[in-house]
Amino acid sequence: MIDGYELSTDPARLDRARIHHWLSTGAPWALGRSRETQDRAIDGSLNFGAYERTSGAQVGYARVVTDHTTFAWLCDVYVDPDARGKGLATALATAVRDHLAPLGLRRMLLATDDAHGVYAKVGFQPLEDSGYWMNLSFPPRP
Repeated sequence: MIDGYELSTDPARLDRARIHHWLSTGAPWALGRSRETQDRAIDGSLNFGAYERTSGAQVGYARVVTDHTTFAWLCDVYVDPDARGKGLATALATAVRDHLAPLGLRRMLLATDDAHGVYAKVGFQPLEDSGYWMNLSFPPRP
């Protein structure tokens, strides 16, 4: 863990308003996402928060969509700009990996434009043959 911070999967600790603000205004993949959509995503996922130990303020977030048996998708990883550069994104990804490892999942996926190095530290690798994967996109929803 990172000195001065703690991680938790307790959904009661999540600062939903802060998470929505971060993602809907500062995350390219979630710009404009509505609060209702974000709350539904949180409710349907396994969530990880990073918190300052002294104040308890949330400074990071990661969300996992999973069946807890065969598959997981790591998404919505975000660290507050004031808390970046301290290893919190790597700590969140590590906590996700370690939390899910005992479940015997076959695979966990994620998509990133610019943080390959962060996730490589945790063991993620580029897909060897992405030709197997297909995508079905729906119209954007706020």
